Amino acid sequence: MKGPVLTLVFLLVASPLRVGGVAPQEAESATAYVAAYNLNYDEALRIARLGVNAQPDEPVAHRTLATIVWMHMLFTRGGATIDHYLGGLTSSQITLPPPPAQQDAEFREHLQKAITLSEAAVRRNSGDVSARYNLGATYGLQASYIATVEGRVTAAFGAAKRAYNAHEWVLDRAPDRQEAGLVVGTYRYAVAALSMPKRLVAYLAGFGGGKERGLKQIEAAATRPLTRPDALIALALMYSREARQTDALGILKELAAQFPENRLLQLEIGSAAWRAGLASEAEAVLTAGLAWHDRDPQPKTPGERALWLYKRGMARVSLNHLDAAVGDLDLALTNDPTGWVRGRIHLELGKVADLRGQRAAALTEYLSASALCQTHQDPWCIEQAGQWRKEPFRFSKESDGTDFS
Repeated sequence: MKGPVLTLVFLLVASPLRVGGVAPQEAESATAYVAAYNLNYDEALRIARLGVNAQPDEPVAHRTLATIVWMHMLFTRGGATIDHYLGGLTSSQITLPPPPAQQDAEFREHLQKAITLSEAAVRRNSGDVSARYNLGATYGLQASYIATVEGRVTAAFGAAKRAYNAHEWVLDRAPDRQEAGLVVGTYRYAVAALSMPKRLVAYLAGFGGGKERGLKQIEAAATRPLTRPDALIALALMYSREARQTDALGILKELAAQFPENRLLQLEIGSAAWRAGLASEAEAVLTAGLAWHDRDPQPKTPGERALWLYKRGMARVSLNHLDAAVGDLDLALTNDPTGWVRGRIHLELGKVADLRGQRAAALTEYLSASALCQTHQDPWCIEQAGQWRKEPFRFSKESDGTDFS
């Protein structure tokens, strides 16, 4: 649990999405973020670059561009689904290929400009709450990039600590600036999830803990226009981890209404419905989403069609619609699934074989799943495959395959 939670934190704290209540000079940043959250990255990057050209001395403009470059990298790597942070796919140190050189250079250029301009603003007026808030958001973005693109979670802690300190300072001086609770609360939640020895190290480094306090700070940030979308994303992830699946599902539906062009939110809604025990709703949502995927001209994340098919196949296994489930799962294997998805497909095929009384075939599928999940560092899948190798899969309250705790 430790590694995924920490990387989840770095994913969330980069920069608030500015949708409402923005100053006029931030309007282009707001529009760029909305385009990015609707998966229109070309338009988002175009707008963000125009913003930098129009306001070269504005740190928010540079941070916006750097953030959208980072978001685009995550999309093209296929590593930003909720599964990565529930099932343990994201380890504490990840071996990742280097980012594309041009994107990496653009990110670093504008991140450094945002840092330089934000630090200068704080030096000019150390009591300026907005300047300190912007500085913390910029350090949060730096930590996020180191952890999620470079795969060096431990190395991200220096920038993370600076982000935490800056936003805790904001909350201390201006308690009404609840948007700063997104960063502080998310780090508190993560620290509370660490083992006791690591928690003590975090405390000594200056990070605060407290899961409930952290959740309350994020919930407060969700009431602020400046941070509402990002705080809702954080809460969807955390409620899922806390087995509050119905709450997570409601949040994802709200986000989908706000960003109606983001088909991946439809995928997350289907997944959340399955985790909430609503397999029929999950199947219907995923069927509609798969059709959306197939007609959508926007670029796709790697192995995306296979992921849709796997998810619907999983819902159909839960419904005991075995022939339809096998059709989805077999088709998913022909659609270039990423490694962790391939492992989980074999896990579901093993369940189907067990439900059909074909124990030898089930064991073969579980062995394939286990090998793939070991290779692709998917501890949830490894645990599940091990469990069903020991005993045949059967439908029951305790063993329906939906426990991501």
